Amino acid sequence: MHTPPFRLARTSTITSGSSALNAVDGRPDGCCAPSEAQLAELNRRTRLAELDAHLHCSIIGTCLGTHELRKLVPKFTGLDRLRATDLEIHHAAVELAIEGGTGGKALQKALDERYAGAIRLFNKAKGSDAVLALWREALKSGDIPPAYWALMTHRQATTSMRQTAFGDVHMLSHLVGAANRADIRRLVALEEENASLHAKIDRQQNRSHEMSAQRDSAVQKLAEHAARTSAQGSDEVAMLRAEVGTLREALTTRDERVALHTSRREAAELRLAAEQESTRALRTRLEEMDALVKILQAEASALERAVQAPADDPSRYSVETLPMPQGMRIVYVGGRPRSNNAIRRLVESAGGQMTVHDGGIEDRKGLLAATLRGADIVVFPVDCIDHDSMNMLKRICERGQITWYPLRTASVASFVELIGRLNADAQTKGQAGGPPRFCLRHG
Repeated sequence: MHTPPFRLARTSTITSGSSALNAVDGRPDGCCAPSEAQLAELNRRTRLAELDAHLHCSIIGTCLGTHELRKLVPKFTGLDRLRATDLEIHHAAVELAIEGGTGGKALQKALDERYAGAIRLFNKAKGSDAVLALWREALKSGDIPPAYWALMTHRQATTSMRQTAFGDVHMLSHLVGAANRADIRRLVALEEENASLHAKIDRQQNRSHEMSAQRDSAVQKLAEHAARTSAQGSDEVAMLRAEVGTLREALTTRDERVALHTSRREAAELRLAAEQESTRALRTRLEEMDALVKILQAEASALERAVQAPADDPSRYSVETLPMPQGMRIVYVGGRPRSNNAIRRLVESAGGQMTVHDGGIEDRKGLLAATLRGADIVVFPVDCIDHDSMNMLKRICERGQITWYPLRTASVASFVELIGRLNADAQTKGQAGGPPRFCLRHG
């Protein structure tokens, strides 16, 4: 039997030629010598399906774009090419790579065709050190996807080499968070460049003025000298004219340089203005998002405290944390039916009363003044009430001296956060000096 039924080890059959020699006469042993098919199998590149499963996600995400995956993945899955999200497409591609079927082969083919040049370059590398050197050069140049695919499937790539490349690609993702800091650094660099250009142009303009004055003086002197020496011959006159032409050419060259630096300064100023405007917009957006996050955190915290279950009876929710005087009457204008019912249950569980007016959808707006009569406070969500009802409500509250509070949304969390905030303000004022100036019941 010339071909053994098992796969020969690479190190014993490829790197050492004496391991397959006959111990008696030094000739290759027929039963242990690798066949040409086995040698080709050992020297081939690693397939995508043969790689460790935890590497597929980074390979698909780094080496194949979303547009290309949208054309390829739906052919082998039930995903809709137009409606599926980018994450669903990515997950499906990773699953196809792990399964290694027809879809995995299609991914392998697409990667090989796309990065054929990098594969040929890496195949020329001799030894692991040469492969790692090519990978480091790709990291420095920023051309990551071709080198990453070529290294992962290289026939001499080891587990440690793949883990090193995987770690490098993983750490590159953390650099995205530094984009804003890079923009700021670029803005500072542009400002410094602009100041340097201003100083340089000022120096050049001063030098140009000096040269113009020198030229005028020289021209005047040359004209006077030419007038005095005109009788001395045409040769001297020609020499003087040539010198005047040289000075004029030098002045023209200097004027062109001044114009060039002026245009560069103006372009730098335009870039600086654009960067400053972009920075202001980003800062404004960041402040708005920070304020929204704080509001959402306060609402979530207040809602969590309001619906905590007591320790003695976990099946019953506690509303004791909703600070509300007994018999307090709240009028809620607008909102949504489901949220209004939940808010009503919270208020009644805390010992208060709540009257709901939908702002004129089913309840008549003419009954709004009668509904507000005798209310301690009036609450309305700004996202679920029409402008006409809101303006009418404010006028009625001002005439009746009733305290009204707008809510950010019609959610239960916004209402609970308002009650907690009013109670905290009242307690703070009470601790600061004497009885509180604000009362949750009387305003």
